[in-house]
Amino acid sequence: MIKNKDIVVIGIQPWDIKIGSNCKNIATEFSKNNRVLYVNAPLDRGTMIKEKDSEKVKTSLDVINKKTEGLIQINENMWNLYPETIIESSNWLPKGKLFDLINKRNNKKFARSIEQATIRLGFKDYLLFNDQHMFLGFYLKEMLNPLMYIYYMRDNLIKNPYWKKHGTRIEALLIQKADLVTNNSLLYTEYGAKYNKASYMVGQGCDTSLFYDEGGRIPIADELKKIPKPIIGYVGYLTSRRLDIGLLEFMAKERQDWNFVYVGPEDEKFESSGLHTMSNVHFLGSRNEQELPKYVKGFDIAINPQLVNDATIGNYPRKIDEYLAMGKATLATSTKAMEYFRDVTYLAKNREEYIELAEKALKEDSPELQKKRIATGRLHSWENSVNEIYKAILKEAEFKNIRV
Repeated sequence: MIKNKDIVVIGIQPWDIKIGSNCKNIATEFSKNNRVLYVNAPLDRGTMIKEKDSEKVKTSLDVINKKTEGLIQINENMWNLYPETIIESSNWLPKGKLFDLINKRNNKKFARSIEQATIRLGFKDYLLFNDQHMFLGFYLKEMLNPLMYIYYMRDNLIKNPYWKKHGTRIEALLIQKADLVTNNSLLYTEYGAKYNKASYMVGQGCDTSLFYDEGGRIPIADELKKIPKPIIGYVGYLTSRRLDIGLLEFMAKERQDWNFVYVGPEDEKFESSGLHTMSNVHFLGSRNEQELPKYVKGFDIAINPQLVNDATIGNYPRKIDEYLAMGKATLATSTKAMEYFRDVTYLAKNREEYIELAEKALKEDSPELQKKRIATGRLHSWENSVNEIYKAILKEAEFKNIRV
């Protein structure tokens, strides 16, 4: 545990983002025992021009033009900063010196805004936690001179077209000069260790409380009661970029005595797939988050049928913790990230193994296995993940003779 410290958090996602955010969850957990400054990325000129009528641009411009306060208190120990500056759009520039020059100028403007806010708040000897903003965080260690610089990897960003152009070079260099690298995936931990020995796996936080079924309080969804067992189910966005439609068609054809249930919105490829012609496949559509446990409760096996590609191979799938928190037998594609769950899940390398392991899961399910899964699902909380971050910080601080 780290207490009574000042922590500056920067990341790709702003505080007012409408979707879930690892960075926000981590910052909130930090703020339970420390003072935290959460810094939004500054407005870039390209966005200012292209999205001039958007709320985010208007808000940033109001701060820059001194029409509104850019430093906002979120809770007793946390503040959110809208930087009072405009930076240049630089990703379109060619690789090399010109990009580095403009990026350094952007970092300087960004650092100045952060420094002014830390002075206002009286932050001293603070930790700087960078949620994978490899460009705007590249020079901040030198410019801000934090007590420690922590780089957090939670996604394979350099495979994303936007980040790949400059990120393949920049991220490796940034990892090298970080005081430590924290990661939510075994794959990213190994990648970070190529450039920095201080690369730590800290797991992934997840609020699984919605899926706690003490005393059988969660009912099974009425729709599932009409479907014969066994039920193999999935909840979440059905996207062909991440999920293997061919695998799902194969399973439904091979085991027509099993029923397959999918809860969530579909992309166009799923909507036009052969799955919709199969009598043992049931698409139930979108449901609000509060209803999802009722569907998982009715599954005999919960699945995560990922494709193995750049978008999935290293990503930590939060839904696995949700499945496990309900004690469900969980079957997923074997990836480096899923090795983290190898003791409590069934991991398949191909279509045939999916069938074999599903049969095994149905045969050997037991109250003892369910208890083990529930314990694992509940273990991966934000509190536990942040405690692993604290442990890594304290270990490296001791090694580097830094007083935290």
